[in-house]
Amino acid sequence: MKKPNLLRSALIGLALLILLNLAASLAFTRWDLTEDGRFTLAPESVAAVSGLEGTVVIDILLDGDLPPEFVRLRRETGLLLEQFASKNPGLRFDFVDPLEGGDAGPEILDQLQQFGLKPASVTTEENGRVSQEVVFPWAVVNFGERSEKVALLRNQLGASTQDRVNRSIQNLEYAFADAFAKLGTTQPRQLAVLKGNGELPDNRLADLLGALGSYYRIAPFTLDSVASDPSGTLSDLQKFQAALIVKPTEPFTEAEKLVLDQYMVGGGRTLWLIDPVAMQLDSLQNEDGQGVAIARDLNLDDLLFRYGIRVNADLVADMYCTQIVLATGSGSGSEYNPVPWIYHPMVFSRDDHPINMNLEALRMQFASSIDTLENAYRKTVLYQSSPRSRAEGTPKLISLDIVREAPNPERFAPGNFPLAVLVEGDFTSAYRNRIRPVELTGYREQGPENRMIVVADGDLATNQLQNGRPLELGYDQWTNNFYGNKEFLVNAVNYLLEDDGLINIRNKQVAIPLLDPQKAAESKTRWQLLNIGLPVLLLLVAGGLFGLVRRRRFR
Repeated sequence: MKKPNLLRSALIGLALLILLNLAASLAFTRWDLTEDGRFTLAPESVAAVSGLEGTVVIDILLDGDLPPEFVRLRRETGLLLEQFASKNPGLRFDFVDPLEGGDAGPEILDQLQQFGLKPASVTTEENGRVSQEVVFPWAVVNFGERSEKVALLRNQLGASTQDRVNRSIQNLEYAFADAFAKLGTTQPRQLAVLKGNGELPDNRLADLLGALGSYYRIAPFTLDSVASDPSGTLSDLQKFQAALIVKPTEPFTEAEKLVLDQYMVGGGRTLWLIDPVAMQLDSLQNEDGQGVAIARDLNLDDLLFRYGIRVNADLVADMYCTQIVLATGSGSGSEYNPVPWIYHPMVFSRDDHPINMNLEALRMQFASSIDTLENAYRKTVLYQSSPRSRAEGTPKLISLDIVREAPNPERFAPGNFPLAVLVEGDFTSAYRNRIRPVELTGYREQGPENRMIVVADGDLATNQLQNGRPLELGYDQWTNNFYGNKEFLVNAVNYLLEDDGLINIRNKQVAIPLLDPQKAAESKTRWQLLNIGLPVLLLLVAGGLFGLVRRRRFR
């Protein structure tokens, strides 16, 4: 009689287990008990992935024999994509090893790099042996006929691989949500790139415009027609939601300034990158290695002054600076050595605003200082020079010989000069109570809440060229360093156009505990015994006790 009862109990238990699994599949839920909310997606992330109606396929090129730090990055990527998949049933992801077999041919590597998937070279050290490995920390999100690349590994100056991976994990949610948002955009807003006042050529802005083109429709816009039809020019400009003014070198006329003023008063957002001093590193490439930095009159002082901004005609010299490469010797005996250049400040993020949160340091070139004036507008200093910096007036003789002298810290004061400032508030026309140079149809003295950003360095948006082809913005081909110029400018435009939902995800801090390599090496034997020897010992003890109990029971 015991066997039927046992069978019935087993069948009842199996039925209950099946019912429990069915109920769990119908009412799926999970609880995030982590202190940093690592497994809870931000509302902006949920909205971005939910907006993709259809199949979303993600290929993650992070599989195979990986260094330990990248194994952690792979695991965190998988956990995050599981969260996204729970919000969008059509999302599927797969891990792919681009170096399958351990020896990828040069053709495969070239194809990956041509697609923009640059490998990361990782140096690992284990048991005193140093090895170099190549990893492709990238993901490709495919939706319909479109695809977006997602960089899983962030560059960070002077950081170890563990620190880079830790920071990359913090950025994962933003990186994927940003890709989902780009793929889900059907009616992008329009961004004007101003031309006609000696602004940067397109090949010098190519990488920035390519990055912004994933979010917005970009078109050049010239103010040349202001002289003949100012009202029509303003009307055409107002079709764009934002305007990008990058390094003008020719002065603006009073009529052009009025059109820009009315564009801003009417709600148009503007990003100004201005060089009030004419100076380039190329100007020093002569026999004596000298050049004169002189003030550049752009006729914008009174316009920006009304909005509480004064861009000074000076140069900021900073002890915390980036490097330039100088050649010594001649002919085949030439040597190229990187040297610090105080007129190229390396500016670190203040991490106090969604625009600059979790960004790499910026590389500025012959930047100037900004004064913020007291008025009704809210002004936020996004970037400033280091405490060891000074402002030098113009005209100023600049010589390459300064690299031969060790800088005196006492001469670099008082420091902390604003270099990039955000202005917000209800914009009032700079031509209020003034004689206007031309009459505009629908002139307004008062406008709605608006935003503008002023950066005292036009070269911040300049990408370098190699064989005539533009390189990535923020990459210095001479020192092989990456800077956060592109991320900052993309964030700035996103914020100006109130696409700050995704930017706020950057504020999310994910604490990933990392092992101390020194302590791990010192206690390696103890942990091996604990993880391998202790389970075996427990099994032996349990087996001995089981045999002893069995002998006593059936004696």
